[in-house]
Amino acid sequence: MRVFETDVGRVGILICYDVEFPELPRILAAQGMTILFVPFWTDTKNAYLRVRRCAQARAIENECYVVITGSVGNLPNVENMDIQYSQAAIFTPSDFAFPHDATAAEATPNTEMTLIADLDLELLKELRMHGSVRNFRDRRLDLYNLQWTSS
Repeated sequence: MRVFETDVGRVGILICYDVEFPELPRILAAQGMTILFVPFWTDTKNAYLRVRRCAQARAIENECYVVITGSVGNLPNVENMDIQYSQAAIFTPSDFAFPHDATAAEATPNTEMTLIADLDLELLKELRMHGSVRNFRDRRLDLYNLQWTSS
């Protein structure tokens, strides 16, 4: 598990259910991740909301941007893929420099569309140094350790 160096910063990718485990994005954040991409597939609004809320928590915990996007429409000739629920969104940390609801942008539910937002990576640096709450800095690494072991 590693981050990818891109022209816009260090990005991580977790697929769907993976975002529901806080340890995985924390490992990526420790590698300098600033944007986490989470493609997902959910068939109900309940399932979508679980992914969404976990993604929002990961943005706050790791002081990063989290981008989620899922499938819309249907695949009538593919078994168990006839119903989907999705709403793309971009989440931010929750602090004064960011939107009050910690959401940079969101699409219309169940609509195929392109979602665009300007993400200021300098705001993340400022947050990590001088934010009102510094979740990432205040980790108690003297009490626990996270490491990725490949099997």
